[in-house]
Amino acid sequence: MLLRLSIHTIFSSLLLLSITGIWLQPFVVLAAPYFEDGYLGLTQTELHLKLGMPQAVRDRKSALRVFTYYAIPDWEKYFRKLVSPENGEDVYTFTRNGIEVRYSFSYTVDPNDESENRTLFVRLVDIEFSPAVPLAQIPALVPEFHPSEDPASPSFRSNIWILLFKGAASSQARFIVKEATRDKLEWTLAYQLFSLQGLPDPLTTKALVDRVEISTQSVDLVKQRQRHTHDPILNPYSREFSQHALAPQPPTAKKIPIPKYAD
Repeated sequence: MLLRLSIHTIFSSLLLLSITGIWLQPFVVLAAPYFEDGYLGLTQTELHLKLGMPQAVRDRKSALRVFTYYAIPDWEKYFRKLVSPENGEDVYTFTRNGIEVRYSFSYTVDPNDESENRTLFVRLVDIEFSPAVPLAQIPALVPEFHPSEDPASPSFRSNIWILLFKGAASSQARFIVKEATRDKLEWTLAYQLFSLQGLPDPLTTKALVDRVEISTQSVDLVKQRQRHTHDPILNPYSREFSQHALAPQPPTAKKIPIPKYAD
């Protein structure tokens, strides 16, 4: 009886597919985000379903941050054929609390995919602020930005950026990583905050940030190969950091003036 019911169910499903014509539709690759940000690992089609069509497309002209922006009709009709589709970044602009917040999505492809229209997967989200905003204001402007509040969460800095890691590693995230040794490392959700004017020392939550990159990076890679450029710091979004910032700082020692003598 169960076998007969299963056969009937399959036959009914096939009949429904043939009537509706769904089975004639082209195959669409569906993916899922690797981390809680909700973007990394999505296909371009899924991103468009989530956010709608982008307002523009941009492509990078050099290793520096120099971009050319295209209207969607112009990109689809002409420029897409001149520039590899994975080099085009989808751009969305929002105004939040009086701040212009611009999202740009970078893509990668499966190197084994030899089809004419290769599926694009989100590998990086670049979020720019105009004007620059204080470190403390970013969570209110970027709903996808949920930094850890654990003071021991891996956090690093240089004089122009802060790098924050969060959550468990994802083996699937290796797919969007270009690092040659990606299969030997663990890859975690990372937020990298950039300041064009430079970060103060000591760091405070009033430090101005121009943009945020959401990507996947490796804590082990930082500790093994980048320790000279990545200084470990207390997580700036932890309660302990706030308490430390409020604590009175020891007075700066005055330098003893050096007398100048005539030649």
